[in-house]
Amino acid sequence: MRKRKISSLLLAVMITAGILGGCGGKSDSSVSSSNSSTGGVSPSTDAADVSENAPVNNGEVVELTFFHADGNQDDPWTDPVAQAITEKTGVKLKTTYPIGGNDQSEAVALMIAEQKYPDIIFAKGSANSLIEAGALIDMSDLIDQYGTNIKKLYGDEFDKLRQSADDPSIYQLSAYAVGGEIFKDSGSAQIQWDVMKANDYKVPETLAEFESMIKDYIAANPKTDDGLDRIGITLSTADWHWMITLGNPAGAIADGAPDNGQWIVDENNQSMYKFRSEKQREYFRWLCRMYNEGILDPEFATQTHEDYIAKIASGRVIALFDKDWDYQDGEKVLKADGKLGATYCGLPLTMDKDTKCPVLMYQGLTTGMGVAISSTCSDPVKAIQFIDFLCSDEGQVLNKWGIEDVNYFLDESGNRYRTDEEIDASNNDKDYSKNTGVGFHNYPFPTYGDGVVDSTGSTYTTKSKTSVIAEYNEEEKAAVEKWGVDLLVDIFPQADEFEIPPYPPLWAIAKPAEFDEISNQLDEVAWSKLIECVRGSEADFDDNYDAMLTELEKTGMSDAEAMLNEVIAEKVALVQ
Repeated sequence: MRKRKISSLLLAVMITAGILGGCGGKSDSSVSSSNSSTGGVSPSTDAADVSENAPVNNGEVVELTFFHADGNQDDPWTDPVAQAITEKTGVKLKTTYPIGGNDQSEAVALMIAEQKYPDIIFAKGSANSLIEAGALIDMSDLIDQYGTNIKKLYGDEFDKLRQSADDPSIYQLSAYAVGGEIFKDSGSAQIQWDVMKANDYKVPETLAEFESMIKDYIAANPKTDDGLDRIGITLSTADWHWMITLGNPAGAIADGAPDNGQWIVDENNQSMYKFRSEKQREYFRWLCRMYNEGILDPEFATQTHEDYIAKIASGRVIALFDKDWDYQDGEKVLKADGKLGATYCGLPLTMDKDTKCPVLMYQGLTTGMGVAISSTCSDPVKAIQFIDFLCSDEGQVLNKWGIEDVNYFLDESGNRYRTDEEIDASNNDKDYSKNTGVGFHNYPFPTYGDGVVDSTGSTYTTKSKTSVIAEYNEEEKAAVEKWGVDLLVDIFPQADEFEIPPYPPLWAIAKPAEFDEISNQLDEVAWSKLIECVRGSEADFDDNYDAMLTELEKTGMSDAEAMLNEVIAEKVALVQ
């Protein structure tokens, strides 16, 4: 689940003022039903034919303003990739971000209040406010005329971009990858490689086995080589990270539920605030016991995220419930110190053998967050042509691989490859992307997923099965050899073992403002009360958990579930 902040009263007033101030209604250029069949352009279409629709630079350069809700790095549009994109499209971007790293909702509210919009907008979770204010155009007709590569990229999932069956407008594209494979994942839980070796690389199939591995290792190795006391498990819950280390793992481990934020959806497409789940109650009961037995860090609820990372970097922490992007700074220190055994093996951990870990599951196209064109855009045709070029094979390769014969080369078969020096620079030089432009302008524009190949047989992204294997360290190489697999994630339930849901991941899609208000309040209650449940005595656990559920219900849990069910039904209707 992504970081969210509760909207202030001032924000609500500003948004209301913008809407009442005459921003206008929705664009009335809705696509006709006859156009909906054009969304299934085959991804295998030859790029040489499709790219002919890309804009031709006649020497004039148009500067389009772009608001990037999730960015914070200076982007002067002067790096080699940016210059090459301008050469091809005649467009350069002038990018702005939320001021001071603030939540994007404040910047979006100000846009609406002042009715001043950039040409292209990525509003992340605040797009619905812009749509309601009439600030985003329906791109359907522009895509029909100029977006051949956009349609090719989205293929059979193109119609999922539409707002709803009642309003088939396309206000946004998607900021997230289309299709592809997952070659690397940190799983639903992590345990140190030293512990895996001590257990002859046995993969724990239940929470009970996971617990035994932790306890046995502490008993045999109570201190690190540096004389520090071992910590069985630690969490980061003092701020929004509680969702990542306390909330999200519960859904995957207890229910085998994919990431839909704080929600579980059943086979009838009915939602439930996930902490209602009896299986999750049992997961938190287990955490409570781990806390009372001293296995769960007694400081988990009070330490800062910096404290959390420092403990990981010390090599003391045996197990985590996190994602690698969140704890990687601690691992980097361990790797630099040569302590690979204290880094982490990602596990497909679930509570019992009947539950299947869903982390490799493809949930379908993530919609509700993506680039949009504003109603005041200075040149909507140029904007859509620019985006369409980025969706072309040429644009995708330029963005992800860089400049031919500089950042990558072609082998005798015409396949792309990078030198060892380039790979090392991309992995270790913190300014590599910014200086070269490689990958710097990728997000939040449309993109193919890892493993998807173009007409030459090369992958669109630099990450492939071969490249991931080539970067394995000694610990990882030893594990795949012991397991008899190629990739570390080969021990996980594979994507083809799951059905693709008929609705996108719920954390991304736009919901009614009333729902968001209740949902934020529910999360505030769950955050504090779950910590109380875990830190309380085992004898008081059920009373504490029941008290949490009572307060959640008073906060509007059932009302939020009913509203979300309507949103899900609208998304399901798009694919039926």
